[in-house]
Amino acid sequence: MLEFIQLLKQRYQSVLSQLNDESNKSQYQHRIDQLILAEAFLRKGKLLNSTPEYPLQIAVVGPTQAGKSTLVNVLLNSSVASVSPLAGYTMHPQGFCDGIPLSVCNDLQWYFGRFQQMQQSQLSKDRHDCYSLTENTTNSSYLPDSVLWDTPDFDSIDSSNYREGVIRTVALADMVLLVVSKEKYADQSVWDVMAAIEVLQQPTIICLNKLSEGSEDLLFNSLKQKWRQVRKDEFPEIIPLYYQKQTGIPVWPNPAVLNSIAGYVNRKKQPRLEQDLLQQHWQTWLEPVQAEHNSLKDWQVLVDQAIQQGLDSYKRDYLNHPHHYETFQHALAELLNLLEIPGLAGLLANTRRILTWPIRKMISIGRKRLHIADSSQEITLLNQIAEHVLIQLADKLMNQAELNRQSQWWKEFSSLLRTQRADILADFSQSAQTYHLAFQEEVENTAGHLYKKLQEQPALLNSLRATRVTADAAVIALALHTGGIGMHDLVIAPAMLTITSYLAESAIGSYMNRVEAELKQRQLAAVKQHLFTGSMKVKLLELAGQLSSVTYFNISPEQLQQAESQLIEKRHGLRLL
Repeated sequence: MLEFIQLLKQRYQSVLSQLNDESNKSQYQHRIDQLILAEAFLRKGKLLNSTPEYPLQIAVVGPTQAGKSTLVNVLLNSSVASVSPLAGYTMHPQGFCDGIPLSVCNDLQWYFGRFQQMQQSQLSKDRHDCYSLTENTTNSSYLPDSVLWDTPDFDSIDSSNYREGVIRTVALADMVLLVVSKEKYADQSVWDVMAAIEVLQQPTIICLNKLSEGSEDLLFNSLKQKWRQVRKDEFPEIIPLYYQKQTGIPVWPNPAVLNSIAGYVNRKKQPRLEQDLLQQHWQTWLEPVQAEHNSLKDWQVLVDQAIQQGLDSYKRDYLNHPHHYETFQHALAELLNLLEIPGLAGLLANTRRILTWPIRKMISIGRKRLHIADSSQEITLLNQIAEHVLIQLADKLMNQAELNRQSQWWKEFSSLLRTQRADILADFSQSAQTYHLAFQEEVENTAGHLYKKLQEQPALLNSLRATRVTADAAVIALALHTGGIGMHDLVIAPAMLTITSYLAESAIGSYMNRVEAELKQRQLAAVKQHLFTGSMKVKLLELAGQLSSVTYFNISPEQLQQAESQLIEKRHGLRLL
């Protein structure tokens, strides 16, 4: 699941970089923030799974100039956190180990992912994908043994540059200290953040900073109303922070409060909370992916319809056409060869048992078929049908681009089809040649079945051998095998027409009709499997994988199905990859 969330986040970031619609940009950025939070929270779960006793993490968060860094110094009883009257001075997550050595926090580099751990003094305003970890050397009576995190603001003009660091730090936290001032507590950005992290169920304290005497009750009531507007959990404790006039530093009034709140941390809920977080946003995150999948399903329907129309054309214009269908006539030509040489049928049957089909194509029996394929009306017609199928699909793609909400997706597909058209047709043509040569085995088998049936009718068999028309037809059949006559010429040759009528009116006429019908069924199945389904349809459906992953999410239904199966696999927690 972690890998899928990372993939989805990366695709959102790529698509966002190509968007022109400002409304969608804002929406996509919001979802990216949610995905960063989910990814980080899953990483935290994996971290806790490998190290259940990992040090307590406390995050100090709040809007710009709320006094976060100053409060961090108060709680640490030191001045390790840099402070400034300038807005947006803190740009990186800065962790301070209090009561614990730095060595126990080595796994934080894995947790922060692409963020690099650096010395606090090396943090630069020109680079935001980094964090620092410093050991506090003074004694603090306010904090349990923990890592206390000072975070950048989330509401300044430049906050978008370092937003990810804030999100990752908040997801790591076991406890949250929300620092607001009387000027900033009502800002919408504050309550957007608090609403977004409600699902994490972190014990929270609101630190109301820069207070003046006598304003507490009004501000407390207003804070409670704001909380209840965005969250359903219990309203947290408020710590009022009054400044000392001499130092300008707030006084922390209750030394035991953080140790007390730490007792409410319950890491055993982590798996369930991960699942709740994912389920809360899952459908929203996947809206554009599902839209692409719906378009892909529509494309598959269009392909299936076009393939079926192609097969219908093949049946109408070849298999059932009285003048174009040549395959059964070829079988009759093979039969005439067997009639002229009575012992040949058994010999050919034995040859089939000894030699494999690919090898026989390389000897004389195979070579004679090359010119048959070259002169085949069937192959010519199949190539024409393939071209017509692609023309129809191109028209339908343009219609979809004009009518569908996913117009850009359909335009991209139309462009792909246009660029791949020649390759698809070339592959189809080669497959048609291969099919046609391979299907000659079925033709020979059909001739063999007819010859065997004739052997049950000695009088008819001898009559065929004795007639002049048979001899003429046999000469034509021999010319066919040597390249002296084309397949179409064979079909319309008077001798072949006569022998066909003679057999149809004979005692095996009904059997011959049944054999011809069965040959057509096998032929239709072979053409469908090897040409339209096995060649053209595969190539057309593969176009989806060629869509740009920069412009489109391009996440396959199989990838999504695998992720969703993990989401519902365990009702009481996620199995992380």
